[in-house]
Amino acid sequence: MPQLTDAFARKFYYLRLSITDVCNFRCTYCLPDGYKSTGHAKKSFLSLDEIRRVTRAFAELGTEKVRLTGGEPSLRRDFCEIIAAVRENPQIRTLATTTNGYRMARDVAAWRDAGLTAINVSVDSLDARQFHAITGQDKFRQVMEGIDAAFEAGYEKVKVNAVLMRDVNHKQLPAFLNWIKDRPIQLRFIELMETGDGSDLFRKHHVSGEVIQRQLMQQGWQLQLRGRSDGPALVFRHPDYQGEIGLIMPYAKDFCASCNRLRVSAIGNLHLCLFGEQGVPLRDLLADDRDHEALLDRIQGGLHRKKQTHFLHEGNTGITQNLSFIGG
Repeated sequence: MPQLTDAFARKFYYLRLSITDVCNFRCTYCLPDGYKSTGHAKKSFLSLDEIRRVTRAFAELGTEKVRLTGGEPSLRRDFCEIIAAVRENPQIRTLATTTNGYRMARDVAAWRDAGLTAINVSVDSLDARQFHAITGQDKFRQVMEGIDAAFEAGYEKVKVNAVLMRDVNHKQLPAFLNWIKDRPIQLRFIELMETGDGSDLFRKHHVSGEVIQRQLMQQGWQLQLRGRSDGPALVFRHPDYQGEIGLIMPYAKDFCASCNRLRVSAIGNLHLCLFGEQGVPLRDLLADDRDHEALLDRIQGGLHRKKQTHFLHEGNTGITQNLSFIGG
């Protein structure tokens, strides 16, 4: 099987596929003013057939894991059909999604039946009022019920994402640890990243994940080895806890050295980095199956343009105005 490899000998097994940039939450660090169309109509998001073709191409090029992202991917009415289409590829062993969780209580069993193997839910606070303040939605209880529903539907583990913010939630580690003590949840603290629309917020609230890492190490948590198709989190386990902690620290030294993921936006552009430039257009090759070989060639050729690092340390956020733009 061909492999996707860049000029720095990094191999790519993981595709993050955005299927919409629409979201119904108004998170302070992403879409504080709510979703606004970026100029392309909703109907111009990748169709089910286009999603089927692009994931087939990535599967042939060695992709083992696909994550459906947004925006909020479950806003797509054909979400279950999309899940089933991606699962047509036996090479793709893991099919995950990242969701705000508001539809999970109702729909998560159907997602599992369609073939979804893993779920990440965004929960930035365990305090219902603070959750409301961060997300702009009074949905904390609904999201918690959705996580319970995921376990009832048969998921053995659920990942929960929390964006780490100074003076907002960075001192809530004890509450989060208590929550996962008897629950098979991998709680992932994600460092706040600077985007084009969020520079002021970043300067005010950024705190390094190393603060949490030091606290964990002092309490006996141990770093685990990373699998080749795993995401960027450093994962820690503790013998007294059923849950795990993950830390995603994009400002850490050598963060990009282990990069194993590519992104395709909801309008069909291959993005080599979350904070890259305009991306490589793929959509003109997704209209039918006749352009399959050309699609494979373009994906492989695009990798030669991937840079060694994201340059976030230099304040370069590329075209990423907010994290819903190409799916985080």
